[in-house]
Parts: sequence; structure tokens; C-alpha cells
Amino acid sequence: MTDRYCVIGNPVAHSKSPLIHAAFAAQTGHDLVYDRELAPVDGFDAHVQGLIAGGMRGANVTVPFKLDAARLATRLSARARAAGAVNTLSFIDGAIVGDNTDGPGLVADILKNAGVALRGARVLLLGAGGAARGVVLPLLDAGAASIVVANRTRATADALIATFDDARVTACEYADIVTVFDVVVNATSASLAGGLPPVPACAFSAATLALDMMYAAEPTPFMDFAASRGAQVRDGLGMLVEQAAEAFLVWRGVRPETAAVLAMLRHPA
Repeated sequence: MTDRYCVIGNPVAHSKSPLIHAAFAAQTGHDLVYDRELAPVDGFDAHVQGLIAGGMRGANVTVPFKLDAARLATRLSARARAAGAVNTLSFIDGAIVGDNTDGPGLVADILKNAGVALRGARVLLLGAGGAARGVVLPLLDAGAASIVVANRTRATADALIATFDDARVTACEYADIVTVFDVVVNATSASLAGGLPPVPACAFSAATLALDMMYAAEPTPFMDFAASRGAQVRDGLGMLVEQAAEAFLVWRGVRPETAAVLAMLRHPA
């Protein structure tokens, strides 16, 4: 019997996840189908329970339900607990197991696809919301020497770093940034509205990797700004593919190759 998986969101029609997981299934020879599920904004729990009753094996979770998924899960992985959010659910013997593959996806994209080392790197993380929280621990595990979390409201950044209790993670406001970084990650939602977080130009150099977690057909304002300072720039498409591969590993026990899938998305036939 074919195993069923899905991505749950609102909106969700734009999601590339079904295409990605179909490619992974074909590559690995796994018998599965992967669909989109539009859940009511105020009805996530009931929607998930209905999917479980219908035999669904697992689900990815996207905006705006990652906090709902963390609350609904009966068990959380260590990285999901650190993130305070869940983007991958597994339905196993009556349990709802929550995981977060966003951080591992970001790290894999930086190391494998961008070819940039993280061991000893100075990382600037823009934003202190759920997207930022989900990547701190994997960046530390990858050997980052320091992570500075910059946010418009310092108290929000302070609250985020307090949950990690690691001297390598510090907080600041954007105006406090005065040095150049090896890696700058835009974890704000500014790009969704065509905006730019108020990061100073001094944060970038020709040796900086600037990565926007958002992806679109055209470079984001953040990418354009960083490129104007000579930085190497990436959007979030590679992160999307890599976090999907990590979710596939969680569900199926095998990590698919990502290079061909990412190339397919970058240059569709």
C-alpha cells in the first residue's frame, strides 16, 4: 500500500514540496505520494487528526502552523525543542513526533551547495523569530565560532539567546553592527513584502556569504544589497531542498541526493 505524506499550510498552493518529494521518491525507489493540504487557520489540530485517521504517515508543516505543530506533538526531537517550532511530523503508533529540519537544511545548503565553511565562522543572524530560532543550534553544531542575533527590538533577541545559554550566541540591535561577518543570514520576513532589514553595509565584504531564507524568481532586496557590497549571495531554494531531504531521511531512513533536484528547480524544463 502506497505511503502518504503531505505539506500542511495556509496558503499552500505555491509549495514546491510535492515536486521535491516526488523526485526523491523516484530517485530512491520508495513507494509514496505527497500532496498539499490546506488547513483552516483556526483548525490545524482537527485537520491533522483527520489526516492521521485517514492513514497519513507524516507531514511537513509550513506557515502559519509551525508553533501549532510543536504544541500538538506528543514527542519532540532535541532540535525541535531548541527551535520551539516543528516543520516535520511523523505519525507513529499513535504518537505525533515533531522535528525541525530547517536548521539542518540551512547548514547543508551552506556547506554543500555554497561550499562555505562554518567551522570558526562569524555568523550574523537577522531577525529573532521562529525562523531564526530554528537554525541557531545546527549552526553551533556545525562549528560556528559566534552567532550574533540582530533584531529591531533588542529584548526579543535577548529572549532568543537566553534559551540557548551559550556564550557564542549574543544579541544586538541593527545599529550596533560595526564589523564584517563571514555569513549573514536573513531570517526576517522582510523579503516577502519586498523590504530590506536595516542591516548596515559594513556587515558585508567580498568574503561574506549572504543567504536569504526566502526564495523568488528574482533576487530579493537583501540579496541585491549584499551583492552591491561584493558578497556572495544565495536565496532560500537550496535550504528548502536540503530540509526536505532531511525530512525524507526522518520518514524513510535514507537521505536522497539533492544536487539534481535543486538544479531541476533552478532551471525547469
